[in-house]
Amino acid sequence: MKPTFPLLILAAAAAAVTLRAEVAPPKAELGKPAPDFTLPDPAGTNWTLSAQKGRYVVLEWINVDCPFVKKHYGSGNMQTLQKVYTEKGVVWFAICSSAPGKQGHFAPAQWPALLEERQAKPTAVLLDPEGKVGRLYGARTTPHMYIIDPEGLLIYAGAIDNQPSPDPKTLADARNYIREVLDAALDGKPVSPTSTQPYGCSVKY
Repeated sequence: MKPTFPLLILAAAAAAVTLRAEVAPPKAELGKPAPDFTLPDPAGTNWTLSAQKGRYVVLEWINVDCPFVKKHYGSGNMQTLQKVYTEKGVVWFAICSSAPGKQGHFAPAQWPALLEERQAKPTAVLLDPEGKVGRLYGARTTPHMYIIDPEGLLIYAGAIDNQPSPDPKTLADARNYIREVLDAALDGKPVSPTSTQPYGCSVKY
C-alpha cells in the first residue's frame, strides 16, 4: 500500500526538521555548557575544548591587524594577562576566525613569526578560517573574550575592559574585566560581571 500524499508531506517535513536539528550547532549561552569544538594550531595540532575540562579556559578572538588588538598587544597588556594566568593553570586560546583574503588571515607558516614579534603568550593560537567556531560562540569583535570554568560552563562573555578605544593611553584607567573575573573565580568568589558589551573591529568572516 502506497503512502497517501498528506503522509508524504508530513514525512518530508519531519525529515527537514531532523536535518535542521542535526546541522544547527548549539550556541554559547552564559551559565550553560560552552559548545565543544576542535581547532588546529598553526603546526597542525588539534586542540579540543572538552579536553581542557578541570581548568579555566579563556577564548580570545584575535586579528593582529585590528587597531584595537594592536592596542592590547602593542602595550603588552594582552601578553601580561596571558602570562599571568597561564602560569596559574588557565588555558588561553587565541582564536583567529578571519577568512582567507580578509584582514587578519595568515597562512599557518606565518603565525610563529607573528607571535614571536608580539611576544604573545597564549597556550595556543587556533585557526578558524571558515568561521565555524566564531559563529558558534557569536564572536563579533576582535578582541571578544569568553571565560569557561572547570565544569565547562561559560561564565563570562564580552569585552576585555571598559575602554572601547584603540588608544593605548586609555589602558591606564581601564577596568579589566578578564582580570576581575579570573581573580574572583580562582579565589572561589562570585564572578562579576558575567557579560559586557564587546568592542573592537568586526570579526572578518
